Amino acid sequence: MSPIMPDIANHTTAQTEGTLDWVGMSNIEMPIMISSQDESPRMVSAYVDAFVNLKEPQAKGIHMSRLYLLLDDLSTSNELNYQSIVSLLDGFISSHQELSDNAKVVFKFDYHLRRKSLISGKEGWKAYPITITGRVNKGEVSIELALDMRYSSTCPCSAALARQLIQRSFTEKFTQEDVNFEQVHEWLGTTEGIVATPHSQRSVAEIKVKLNANLTEFPIKYLVDLTEGALKTPVQAAVKREDEQEFARLNGQNLMFCEDAARKLQHAMNQENKFDDFWLKINHLESLHAHDAVSITTKGIEGGYQP
Repeated sequence: MSPIMPDIANHTTAQTEGTLDWVGMSNIEMPIMISSQDESPRMVSAYVDAFVNLKEPQAKGIHMSRLYLLLDDLSTSNELNYQSIVSLLDGFISSHQELSDNAKVVFKFDYHLRRKSLISGKEGWKAYPITITGRVNKGEVSIELALDMRYSSTCPCSAALARQLIQRSFTEKFTQEDVNFEQVHEWLGTTEGIVATPHSQRSVAEIKVKLNANLTEFPIKYLVDLTEGALKTPVQAAVKREDEQEFARLNGQNLMFCEDAARKLQHAMNQENKFDDFWLKINHLESLHAHDAVSITTKGIEGGYQP
């Protein structure tokens, strides 16, 4: 007969009493099959955090293996979607009866999408960092989708200063009497003609949205298309020279401070009904300064996201 193994969590009281907000595990690495709207289900390599609260002040701890086994069952026998997260959270709590009444799970992974170039029609893979968070708080379920979207931002102030230098260079080169179309055209194609260029920087929009309960699949591609369409200058995958030229044109025609980018996304989000709430953080990773320019905004609903 096998010896009876001690169960410390069940039969030992805490040395110091007290309730705990969250107890569990983080950075559990496992493959997850994810259902995303307009895309076939696919496997991703995810890092998962799994938590329940500890409401019993005298309990030694929770049963972490139960959380892990529920996640493992999801990984091997199910797809990650809205309803499977709800069921998972319910399993977290029901496996800890009398210990827990709140639960949280976080999935972090890169989601790859095929993206077409601007002009040439070439395609390439782009990886989008995604975080999906599910919570049960006093019986109320909320599921959040978060995306980091990378794009290029060109400073309007720098563009104006560059144009002023180009105008000054023009007046030094030509007079009204000797302006010749061919000469000016040729001069504009030289570094002497375009004596200055505005500074651009890689930028990151951090986006969090609360999902409607009627969604069955995650709107990852929808959110990517929405944000890239609003900002117009997402970083590219496959690029030929004509694509690079078009990217330069788009940057020149979509000058923006971080405030402009935040308002563009805010406006696009306010037109949508898939999201109950949203939170946006715009990060312009300055090429002029050693610090970043940041703007944060929310939908602004009562009891919703806070800046």
